[in-house]
Amino acid sequence: MTDPASSDALSEGPTDPDGLSAQDLAILAMEERSFRYVGAKERRIREELGLSPTSYFVRLNALLDRPEALRAAPGAVNRLRARRVSSTSTGPGPAHAA
Repeated sequence: MTDPASSDALSEGPTDPDGLSAQDLAILAMEERSFRYVGAKERRIREELGLSPTSYFVRLNALLDRPEALRAAPGAVNRLRARRVSSTSTGPGPAHAA
């Protein structure tokens, strides 16, 4: 029996009418979940998506710029976009002050 979270189940090809792949949809779904313990999210990323956490966050960041992702998961995308803007608008910390 195959595991539904295997890499075959999360193919790269578009499977959604909006043009998002199954893996893109799984990444957006992961962002809608909450995790209670430190490291739980990273473990789930590896187990369920077969990605390293770094690859996951690079892909997630790219998804945030796609209108298809906004249509698929508006709450998660808007929340993450706001967090991304607020962290970049504060600029470098005191260690980088001139």
